[in-house]
Parts: sequence; C-alpha cells; structure tokens
Amino acid sequence: MPQQDSTPQDGAPDPEQEQEQEQEQEQEQEQVRDQGRAEGRDRPGSRPPGPGGAVGRAVDAGPLAGFTVGVTAARRAEELIGLLQRRGAAVQHAPALRTVPLADDAELLGATRSVLEAAPDTVIATTAVGFRGWVAAARGWGLGDALLTALGGAELLARGPKVRGAVRAAGLSEDWSPASESLAEVLDRLLAEGVAGRRVAVQLHGEPLSGFCAALSEAGAEVVAVPVYRWLPPEDLDPLDRMVDAVAARALDAVTFTSAPAATSLLRRAAERGLRERVLAALREDVLAACVGPVTAAPLAEHDVPTVQPERFRLGPLVRLLCTELPGRALVLPVAGRRLEIRGHAVVLDGDLRAVPPAGMALLGALARRPGRVVPHAELLRVLPDARGDAQAVETAVAGLRSALGAPELVQTGVRHGCRLALDAGPGAGRGGR
Repeated sequence: MPQQDSTPQDGAPDPEQEQEQEQEQEQEQEQVRDQGRAEGRDRPGSRPPGPGGAVGRAVDAGPLAGFTVGVTAARRAEELIGLLQRRGAAVQHAPALRTVPLADDAELLGATRSVLEAAPDTVIATTAVGFRGWVAAARGWGLGDALLTALGGAELLARGPKVRGAVRAAGLSEDWSPASESLAEVLDRLLAEGVAGRRVAVQLHGEPLSGFCAALSEAGAEVVAVPVYRWLPPEDLDPLDRMVDAVAARALDAVTFTSAPAATSLLRRAAERGLRERVLAALREDVLAACVGPVTAAPLAEHDVPTVQPERFRLGPLVRLLCTELPGRALVLPVAGRRLEIRGHAVVLDGDLRAVPPAGMALLGALARRPGRVVPHAELLRVLPDARGDAQAVETAVAGLRSALGAPELVQTGVRHGCRLALDAGPGAGRGGR
C-alpha cells in the first residue's frame, strides 16, 4: 500500500501542533517579506501583475509571477492561495469537493453501536477531524461516555500527530503512532503482529479504504468500518466547471491537489461534460499536476498523468516545489541581446516581469515555437483568440506585444508578410519550455 499523505484534509491543527505551525508560518512569512525587501518587491504598487494587471509595466519577478495555478482544495484553501500569491502567482480556486459530516447518518450510528456491543481489540484513528466528529456524534446520541470507554480499552493506533492531538483531547492515549504518518506502516505493523481473530475498528476518512480493510480481513481480522464523513461534489459546480475549462484550454500552468478525492472529482466532472480526454491530454503535456503526496496522485497516475510531489507532504513544501518546477518549465530565449523568459500569462525580460495581453501571449508563443524564423501572418492569425479572420488582427497583436515588452526590436517584421523573434545566434539559443 502506498504511503498515506499527511494532507490538509485531516482537519484543523490539533492543540499540540498549533503553536509550532503558527511559528512556522510566521517564519515563512518573514522570509518572504525579507526576500521581497531584498528584491524591491515591497515598493508600493510593485506586486507582480496577474492576468488583468498593468500591461507592459515592469516589476521585479517573484518565482511564480506570470504563472496561473489552480487550487482544488476546499479546506485550508486560503492558506494555500496565500502562499502562492505571496510568491507572485495568479490563482484560480475551485473546490473540487465538500466534506459532509455524518452525525445524523444511520450508517455511522450503526457502526458506533457495533463497537459498543462488541468492544474492538484495536482501533485505528486515521484523521483528526474524523475522530473528533465520531466522538461528537456519539455524544449527540448520548453514547459519548460509552464510546470513550470502549476506545480506551482497546489498542488505539493514531496515524499521525494531528490524530494524536485529537485522541488526547478526548481524554485518551494512543498506544502507537507511525513515524511516517503512513497507513501502510500501520498495516505492516498489524499484519506482522497478527490480527487473526481480532476485532479491528477503522475510522474512515471520506473513502472506504477498501484495500486497507481487505488486507486486514484476509489476514483473519473482523473489521468494523466507521464512516464519519463523506466527500461529495461541491454544491456550486460553476467554479469547478471553469477550472475544467481552463485545464482543457491549457490556460493554467499548474493545478494543485491535496487529496485523492479532489483529483477524482475533477476528472469525473470533466467526463460528465465530455472533456475528460482533453483534460487528461492537457495534464499529460502542458498543465503541471502538483500533488501533496503519492496517495493524492494515485487517481491521476491511473490515467498516466505525470505528477510532482514534495518530499514532505505539506502545503509549504508543495508551494516551494512549484517555485522550482514552473520556472524550470519556462522557455528562455536570448533575443536582441536581452534575456526573454516566457511564462504562462507574462514574460520576464532581463529580470523584470511584464504583463502581456492574451493576444500578445498567443502571438509570442507561436513565434517562440520557431525562434528566429519568420512565421507567416496566416499562421499567426490562426493562433489569435477571437481574430475571426481579421487581416488587421496580427498587426494589432504585434503592436500590442511590442508595447507590452517595451522593446519593439525583439519582434521583427519579416519578408513575405510574416514576423520573427530577433533570436541571438550561438549555442544555447533556447532552453526550458514545456
């Protein structure tokens, strides 16, 4: 079984971690401010522009400036968005799912009564929010004390530090917690000790954990699955539809996923709208899929979508990974003695970020695919958005691109009614790119 991601879906920070997380966030924010002061980005009005920013205005480029990143998270989305925006990214947010607690669900009540009628030998708490929700639901039914007694008499395994905090907040103590925060390590321990004839209660976290539970059953355990909450599609599908459209159109540079159900939900919605193959093609080629860990990436891997994952399954490392990956995918060209870096919706010219209108970016992309060569007007016209065969559209786009760059000499008008980038001769004429 793959390592279980310690993702933001596990709930709010537990008491034992709140102070540590706040200190980490304060240190990270101060590092960002220090970097901004060093680079001059704290000057008034110097924030890198998003797609609607001031066209042609030169500002110092942050690592994600000029890139657009999709965020599919529902919980702790503001934290992730803030981390991305502080590094210059434009963000499109579309919660791909919602968490529905099952406090009034007959299935949860039945599982709780099963635990009380025949006390388990082992209890596995997988998420903090789920464990707290289970105890809260039991209290609402007048079964709280009985449940805590049953759990306290069992071997209690907590998947990670957040879950440990929730267990202790309930007045209980865990018997063991894996250093890896991995359900795979929990399963390995149980199978090594032997579970034949043992009754094992597994608190689920929105998914059935069918592989985990099946492995225990096959080893002879009697498994009681406890579904505390479920993940469902968002009530408002419009933002998710816009996200699907943006991925299909390759208008995003990256999409972040912090849970496997979010990835599944986006692909399912794309299929419902007849865009599944276009979305998969975009994710395989131009749109980077950034996942918080291997479990989150699994639904994408099933469709041969390449993903990147940080070594530590946390939001901070995920954003830092994007700060490396996205600039590394940008195309860099030496043009007219200048360094031109082409990003998602802007360019970086000699270190200065310059916002470029969509028509200009489309034109620049076509020219960069054949750097130094004349691209005919007819070919350029086909890539322009909403050109509709207008013969003047290319001239207008070229003028807008030159104005945005602030360096008209970079785009030359060629013979035979075409344009070209004034590519410098020599080795390494272009690198990076997707």
